[in-house]
Amino acid sequence: MKDEITVSIKKIKKRKKIIKIAKLTILILLLVLVLLYVIMGIIYNNGNFSITLDKNLYFERGIIIYDDPTYKVYREELYAKAVDYFDNISYKWLPDNLDDEEGSHNGDNYIAYTFYIENTGTDTSDYWTEIIIDDVVKNVDSAVRIRVYKNGVPTTYAKIGANGNPEKETTPFVSDTLVAVDHVENFKPQDIDKYTIVMWVEGTDPECTDNILGGEIKVHMEFNSEFKEVTDKKK
Repeated sequence: MKDEITVSIKKIKKRKKIIKIAKLTILILLLVLVLLYVIMGIIYNNGNFSITLDKNLYFERGIIIYDDPTYKVYREELYAKAVDYFDNISYKWLPDNLDDEEGSHNGDNYIAYTFYIENTGTDTSDYWTEIIIDDVVKNVDSAVRIRVYKNGVPTTYAKIGANGNPEKETTPFVSDTLVAVDHVENFKPQDIDKYTIVMWVEGTDPECTDNILGGEIKVHMEFNSEFKEVTDKKK
């Protein structure tokens, strides 16, 4: 009888230990999920697209960025308004006047943002621009288009096609994480460059399938005093 009681006590202790471990494991998993949620919130709450300015461009060269020509102040970062949901559209559906607005002017299923960079210094200078993909969910970048209007001249960028060829009427991304690079030279005092960035999911892209439903992408554009090498991240 005593042995039976001892065995029962051991079983109860073992069961309690298993339950305690299970509760602890569930708690740890919940904490990890909350942490991931917070991290993703930080990543995406600032919108799908942002612009950053290297401090050296301002403090050493007097270069600033702004999205309101009546309010020219030093800012390290600009944010385009986020779009909660993207459905695929055709580039043919985009308005013709996307470069004629100021600041954020999103439309149905596309982001559009216009801003300026100006040399308020006293010397002729230069700057580098890099458009960088920060994060991608469900390979939605395979069907995304990023159009850059620079002083009214548009260039549309897209990831290289699955067949190894550029998508129709586009310039291929430099790499999986780098969309485009540009070096602007002879940027004279009082010179102003105007940029409009438009981003959408192209419905005519062969990679625009149900596989990318629910996907997300976050991109930013950097203005730097020198070229900054971007290392590809495996997605």
